[in-house]
Amino acid sequence: MLAELRSAARRVGDQRALRSLLIDCRRLLSERGEANSVAIAAGVVQHFAHLAPEQQLSFFERLSRDFSPDPQAVLHSAQAYADEPSADNLIVLTRAAEPPRQELLRRINRTAGGTAALVRMRRALLEKLPQRPELRALEADLYHLLSSWFNPGFLRCAKVDWNSPAQLLEQIIRHEAVHEIDGWDDLRRRLQPDRRCFAFFHPQLPDEPLIFVEVALLPEMPTAIAPLIDKSSEPMPPSAFKVAAFYSISNCQPGLRGVSLGNFLIKRVAEQLHRELPRLRTFCTLSPIPGFAAWLARGEDFAALPSLKRPAVERALQARAALQEACGGDWSKLDAAAHADALQRLAAIYLAHVSTRGDGDPVARFHLDNGARLERLNPGANVSRKGLKQAHGLMVNYLYDLARIESSHEAFTQGEVVHSRAIAQMI
Repeated sequence: MLAELRSAARRVGDQRALRSLLIDCRRLLSERGEANSVAIAAGVVQHFAHLAPEQQLSFFERLSRDFSPDPQAVLHSAQAYADEPSADNLIVLTRAAEPPRQELLRRINRTAGGTAALVRMRRALLEKLPQRPELRALEADLYHLLSSWFNPGFLRCAKVDWNSPAQLLEQIIRHEAVHEIDGWDDLRRRLQPDRRCFAFFHPQLPDEPLIFVEVALLPEMPTAIAPLIDKSSEPMPPSAFKVAAFYSISNCQPGLRGVSLGNFLIKRVAEQLHRELPRLRTFCTLSPIPGFAAWLARGEDFAALPSLKRPAVERALQARAALQEACGGDWSKLDAAAHADALQRLAAIYLAHVSTRGDGDPVARFHLDNGARLERLNPGANVSRKGLKQAHGLMVNYLYDLARIESSHEAFTQGEVVHSRAIAQMI
């Protein structure tokens, strides 16, 4: 009985908090004075922070329903613009079509902590979106605004080193998403002179990295990940630095998912390293292929790949048949080392001919769309459990030729993957 009363009281409290939040949102939209507006926005931020997940969903539903454009006003303005496509009519139509919640979100952004609150708000919304697709318009509004506010022109690119604040270093350890950092000794090694870490920061979140990239300075293009993250390895002298290899890039803010940050960060870091170390001539990655094993197990219809010629189709079918026979249909039991050639052939096809599709490998799509060239495949490059599960141990080098980035990007947008002769010969 007591538990039921407590539960009922909690529900009443949650409903009261939601009503108060919505009242503040309407006040914020109607407020003309900037001082009062900032104070009300601070209250909105505080109220949202204390909402339970169920109440957050209710809040998103109300934002989506009650703060949308007036359909009749949009229709009237659209008709006026169709009848007379003047600048004035276009301005009226644009104002009518913009959801009032966009202005609400802009006003929330003006208060201290507002930007961070909106990033957290979008994170919560993204978690609920798969089950509530009707909230997509609200998500589009948040994405639109955050993409503008987190434009790379507003961001600061900073080097992270061992002298950086402990709070920042802890976040680097926590957010590393590609190759886990095994404590402080591991991090210290990754910040030695032959290893670099750079991050993007926003003026409104000065102590929180948005995204960071880790770089290894090497004498040659790397073929395996283990030597790059070996915390007991000895640092190389600067005279050996000829190659800058990006081996990990991690997003720190789930609420900024989809906002273009990583591509600009890699290019900016490459330019900065080139200025600092003119002897660097090669900028590349050592990247995972997280979608390869799953794609291989699904059984692609090679003949349906429009850019794959018939002889290559036949070789691909033979390679897959050999692998299926070797593992008995259980891909987890495949001896990758014994069948490296067949795996490389199929991985080359996957990266060169499937990456342009929406269901292509996400890491490949990121780098190729960023203007990199598909350069080299490395068998046995990652023999960790994760590396074997995702790509049978394969990793790939993408080459960032600073003089050809734009042309490679343009080719990718036209459905072509720029790749090296070595990759072409595998196919």
